[in-house]
Amino acid sequence: MKLPLIHPYAPVKAGRYVTPGGGRLTIGKADENAVHLRITLDHLGCRAQCVEEKDAAFRRLALAVEGYCVHAGCRHHAAFTDGVFRHFELLNGTVSLVAFVRAVLAIELGDVIPAGRIVKESEARFGPVPRPEGSDEEGQEEVT
Repeated sequence: MKLPLIHPYAPVKAGRYVTPGGGRLTIGKADENAVHLRITLDHLGCRAQCVEEKDAAFRRLALAVEGYCVHAGCRHHAAFTDGVFRHFELLNGTVSLVAFVRAVLAIELGDVIPAGRIVKESEARFGPVPRPEGSDEEGQEEVT
């Protein structure tokens, strides 16, 4: 099955896509909870996408959106899994799906600034988002 290429500035809706970085992105409702969206990014075994900087940026983005879930009292499985198959859960109506997907695609291509914006918004509402141990992500602090 040929999947469409998702463009970072195109409208975002549920479905399966090929990403600009060569991965596969799936957007849909979470199985057990209709108020959450499940976003999965499969790097199709590409270890170049699993470098420490990208792992830390993806993890920090996931922790930022998880703050909305904790604040809303949600109880669900981990909001993020690491590795070549990344899984995120996003509470509907909190962070824009378009902004979240753009941040994920940007990290995949090596740009952490869009994710940094989401982290800053979350920190303004809920306090500091924990940094993964040993990370030095100054780029996520910048907002342009």
